Amino acid sequence: MTALLERSAPAGDTPRKRSLARIRPVLWTLPPLLIVLVAAVYPLVRVCLESLSPRDGSAGISTWTSVLGSQVFRSALWRTVAISVTSTIGCLILGTFLAIVLAFIPFPGSSLVGRLIDTILALPSFLITLAFTFLYGSAGAVNALIASVTGASSPALNFLYTPAGVIAAEITFFTPFVIRPLLAAFALLPRQQLDVAASLGASPLRVLRSVIMPEAWPALMAGGSLVLLLTLNEFGIVLFTGAKGVITLPVLIYTRGIVTFDLAGAAVIATVQIVLSLVLYIGYRMIFARVTAGPSRED
Repeated sequence: MTALLERSAPAGDTPRKRSLARIRPVLWTLPPLLIVLVAAVYPLVRVCLESLSPRDGSAGISTWTSVLGSQVFRSALWRTVAISVTSTIGCLILGTFLAIVLAFIPFPGSSLVGRLIDTILALPSFLITLAFTFLYGSAGAVNALIASVTGASSPALNFLYTPAGVIAAEITFFTPFVIRPLLAAFALLPRQQLDVAASLGASPLRVLRSVIMPEAWPALMAGGSLVLLLTLNEFGIVLFTGAKGVITLPVLIYTRGIVTFDLAGAAVIATVQIVLSLVLYIGYRMIFARVTAGPSRED
C-alpha cells in the first residue's frame, strides 16, 4: 500500500509541473516586455495622443490639417527623404569599396584603418560636423590654404552650409555602419571559393560580382537599412552644420516644440516621423526575409 502511494504521488504532481513549465517562459518574458512598454511604447503613444489634443478651442484634427497642409512641412519632408536616400547611397558605395579593400587587398596599416573606423562608431555625430567646420568652413584650413596659394579673398569652398555639406558629413559618419557588417560577412566567406574561381580563370571583377557580393547581400542590406533609418532621424549633424535652408523633419520638430512651444504641431510631425521609421523597418524585414529565404527555396 505504501509503495502504491509513493508511486502515485509523482504521477499526481505531473500536471502541476507541466503547468509550471508552461507558465515559466511567460514569467521570464513579462519583465523585459514591461520595460519596453514603459520605456519605448508609452512615450510614442503619448506623442501620438498629443497630436490629437485640442488647440485654441478647435478639434485635434485641425492641427493635423494645418501642419500637413503647410508648405514648410512638405518641404521638410521632401528634404529629409532626399538627404537620407542620397546619404545612404553614398554610404553603400563608399562602404562597399572600403570593406573590399580592407578584406581582400592587404596593405600596411590596414589594422589601424579598421581601428579608426571603430573609433568613428563611438563618436557623437556632431563632432564630425565640427571637424568639417574646421576643415571646409569659410575660415577653415582648406579655404585658408587655397587663399594663400591663389590669393582669393572669398572662400573657394562654400558647400558646408548647403544640403551637400549635410550629405557629406552624414556619409563620413555613417559609412562605418556599412563597413562593419560587410567585413563580418567577408570574414565568413570560404577562401576556397575564391581560389577555385581564380583557378578557373575568372577575373577579379567577375569573382567580386559572382562570388563575393551574393554572399554579402544580407549584410549590405542590413547596413544600408540601418543607415537609412539613422539618417532619416538625424538631428545633430543638420543642427551643427548651421545650414539655414536645410530644414528636415527632426529640425522642424525641434523648432515647433522647443523654439515656438507648439507641442501639438511638433507631435504631429513626430508622429509622421514614427510612421516613416516603422514603414521602413517593416519593409526592410519583409525584403530581408525574402532574400534570406530565396537560397533555401532553390536548394
